[in-house]
Amino acid sequence: MAIIPHNSEHIKLLARLMRAEAEGEGEQGMLMVGNVGVNRVLGNCLDFRGIRSIWDMVFQSPGGFEAVQRPYFYQRARKRDIRLATKVVDGQRFHPARYSLWFFKPVGACPSRWFNQPISGRYKSHCFYSPTIQNCRRIYQF
Repeated sequence: MAIIPHNSEHIKLLARLMRAEAEGEGEQGMLMVGNVGVNRVLGNCLDFRGIRSIWDMVFQSPGGFEAVQRPYFYQRARKRDIRLATKVVDGQRFHPARYSLWFFKPVGACPSRWFNQPISGRYKSHCFYSPTIQNCRRIYQF
């Protein structure tokens, strides 16, 4: 059962984002980027109030994803990418992105906080940050 509203075009859009942001991190890294995206739609909190759809999340400005500014993002979604996007929309979550709203790729070690939120962990070259339950209760309900 899907935890956020979507249609087939939204799934393809999320699939393209996941690939563009994390293909170098493998399927697990792509799934984690998908978790962050789904959490931003689900949460309606902090910097992501009013985000109601995958489209809103992908193209949020300011605060969206750098990948949408690169030609690579605009390639067609592949079957594998669509399968991965469907998993996260259906509610599958992966640590450390399970409740994360942010991720980034630092040059060195992960800072202990990002956008004033604590680190939830690192996967390969990306650091993930999750809000406290008090700041964003809704993402912790699924």
